[in-house]
Amino acid sequence: MSVVARQGFKYSIIGYIGFLLGTVSAIFIFPNDFEFYGKLRYILPTAEMLVPFVVLGISYSNVKFFHSVEKDGKKQNMLSLSLLTVFVNFLIFSAVFFVLPYFYPKFRHSEAWKIKEMILPLILILSFCAIFNKYTSNYKRIVVSNIFDNLFPKIANLGAFCLFYYFALSQKVAFAFFFGIFTLMLFGYIYYTNKLEKIHLDFNTDYFKKDDLWKKFFNYSFFGFLGTFGNYLAINSFMIGEFMGMEEVGIYSVLYALISLISIPQLGLFNISAPIINKTLADGDMEELDRFHKKTSLSLYFLGAVLFSCIMVGFPYLTQFMPKNGTMLREYEPVVWIWGSAVLIDLATGFNGNIISLSKYYRFNILVMLLLAGLTIGLNYYFIKNTDLKLIGIALSTAISLSVYNIIKIIFNYIVFKVSPLTIEMIFVSIICTLAITVAIVLPNFNSNLINLIYKPTVVLILIYIGNYFTKIFPIEDYLNMRFIKSVFKFK
Repeated sequence: MSVVARQGFKYSIIGYIGFLLGTVSAIFIFPNDFEFYGKLRYILPTAEMLVPFVVLGISYSNVKFFHSVEKDGKKQNMLSLSLLTVFVNFLIFSAVFFVLPYFYPKFRHSEAWKIKEMILPLILILSFCAIFNKYTSNYKRIVVSNIFDNLFPKIANLGAFCLFYYFALSQKVAFAFFFGIFTLMLFGYIYYTNKLEKIHLDFNTDYFKKDDLWKKFFNYSFFGFLGTFGNYLAINSFMIGEFMGMEEVGIYSVLYALISLISIPQLGLFNISAPIINKTLADGDMEELDRFHKKTSLSLYFLGAVLFSCIMVGFPYLTQFMPKNGTMLREYEPVVWIWGSAVLIDLATGFNGNIISLSKYYRFNILVMLLLAGLTIGLNYYFIKNTDLKLIGIALSTAISLSVYNIIKIIFNYIVFKVSPLTIEMIFVSIICTLAITVAIVLPNFNSNLINLIYKPTVVLILIYIGNYFTKIFPIEDYLNMRFIKSVFKFK
């Protein structure tokens, strides 16, 4: 079994563990106090939204230029200068942050300003982590980084919430724990990077001055920076917190914890596939890229559709096991349908964005990412100010902007590279899953919510398995054998 399959599968396993931790917390713990949980969930997305202004796309250049600097033995030089540049950028960013209220006094009344003592240090830590994350991905080792990126934030949220709600400690103590977990994550990244290859700090600039390599490096970084503005999840959390309140942020975050199950395999596969995409583009092997693109997209869409189907039929019964605020989540069931459908469309398009960003046309990816950010902000503002839809409006905004964003990339990749993620099998997947959901919904309910929660998704899985057995859409047998399972536990 290839390193891609092993690492991708292990990455997904860690993702599911993180999802389990997050879901259990979202169902049984966080609904006890949406207000405080909303504060926790406002801090991290806001910091993530501002991190690009510090990293400035340098993390992406650590992937793009890795192979060339590796040949010249300058990997450590690139890493060292990247970290130094990020630190300098943070000092400049902080200065601008504190000067901004003098030019825009209303900024002092924003939530971001009120909790700047948490947000600013977190931005620095996450910026360093972003560099180490991309740098270590060049070794085709993404499992450990996923533990940091997926599990640690959930531990931070859960631990801080429990300290505040169950142990009745102050918010300052809870926030200190929250921040401490991310500090530990940074030290973990440093340790793991050093384990992969001994870190030797080298701040000499001669290599990057030669042939104006630094100009190419920062030019690519700049366009990578522009392409990071499409983080619609962070934008949503920030705007909900600023315009609706922290309680709504908490509700939104719990719903996201449930929907995020659909896209977990996508993250691991994209990280480990980046070097493969880069190689096929360099070789000009568009046939292989198209084959890999279609196969990957179909796998992601199939798995996502199965999980989405189970969530759809099980969500009404799942809310019955939540604390007192579970009924509030049930009122927002349309959010799950709308947002989940948008995520499925995103899965069906595969790694469209990665193909563009790793090619000479990466500037186009910047344009569509800016379009996504603009549409998300504009539509969010419209639905918040002109309708009473609240979080349903945010879900509609996300679905519209994400669909437009993906359609544009599909058309561009087909015209330029003659590759497409779409296959006829995806239609069959949609039909099978729709029928499975319909049958499960119309089947009679038992008096026990627990039985309904188990039996309805089970019916969906059985019907999808039967449909897949006859259509042969997804090779389930390739993943349900001892050889693959044994290869998963080989940590080479």
